[in-house]
Amino acid sequence: MLAAASPAFAAGDIAEGKTLFTSRCSSCHSVGPMASSGFGPQLNAIAGRHAGSLKDFEYSNAMKQSGIVWDDKSLAAFIENPGKVVPGTKMRFWGISNPRKIADLLAYLHTFK
Repeated sequence: MLAAASPAFAAGDIAEGKTLFTSRCSSCHSVGPMASSGFGPQLNAIAGRHAGSLKDFEYSNAMKQSGIVWDDKSLAAFIENPGKVVPGTKMRFWGISNPRKIADLLAYLHTFK
């Protein structure tokens, strides 16, 4: 687990982020010690990872070629509108427009490395 969330998302509520992850993300993604990629890539240590780089997940060419290194800003934008950030992504998700919920989700994701 990361010692602390980045300053931009330090105020996010980890418990709320966990609830949001469970309800909106966990059907495709996993986190934690036993996390593995399935329908979507596992999200441990997402911060600092190059998009499309996990060996155990088959990403879209768009994601592999995006050049993104995930940080809070790029993750927040992607969570808000995946298709706008990476046109051609395989991720089928309407997005989350509420900045508070995005901050909560990122705070939760920052607890996994």
